[in-house]
Amino acid sequence: MSIPSRLSSYIEQRRARYEVCMHAHSRTSAETAHTAHVQPYQLAKSVILEDAAGCVMAVVPADKTVMVGQLSHLLGRRDLHLSDEKRIAVLFDGCDRGALPPFGMAWGIETIIDEELEARDVVYLEAGDHEHLLRMSGDQFHELMSAARHGHFCKTPTH
Repeated sequence: MSIPSRLSSYIEQRRARYEVCMHAHSRTSAETAHTAHVQPYQLAKSVILEDAAGCVMAVVPADKTVMVGQLSHLLGRRDLHLSDEKRIAVLFDGCDRGALPPFGMAWGIETIIDEELEARDVVYLEAGDHEHLLRMSGDQFHELMSAARHGHFCKTPTH
C-alpha cells in the first residue's frame, strides 16, 4: 500500500510522526474499528457534504454521526447535504471510496473537526484504502488539524 501522495506530502511537510497499522479489508468505519481492534471513538471518520458553495469535510469519531443542521449553522452554510460517491471519487484522487483521510486541507477541501475527537490521546485515521490506518498521538493529530475549523456537531446515532 502506498499512502496517497497528497496525504504523505501534507504529513511530511509538517514533520508528523505516525505508524501504519494493517487490518483486514473493511467497508465501513464501524467495521474498520472492529477489524483493526480500535475503539470507534478513536477512529476519525470523514464525511463529505456539499451545497451550492462547494464541499466541506466534517471529521467526527467513527461511533458518531454528523448533525447536519448544527454543522450548517456553525459554518453559516445553507442546504448542506451528503455528497455523492462519484463526486467524492473525483475530489479525492488516490483514495479508495469510503477510505478518506481526515485532512481535507491536503486536497483543498474546507475541513471542520468535532472537538470530541480532539480530546483523544491516540487517534487512528484512514490512510486512503480499506486495509490500512495511520496511528498518531492526539497531540500530533491536533497539530495537523490546526488549519481546520473546530466545533461540536456530532451525536451518537439512534437505531
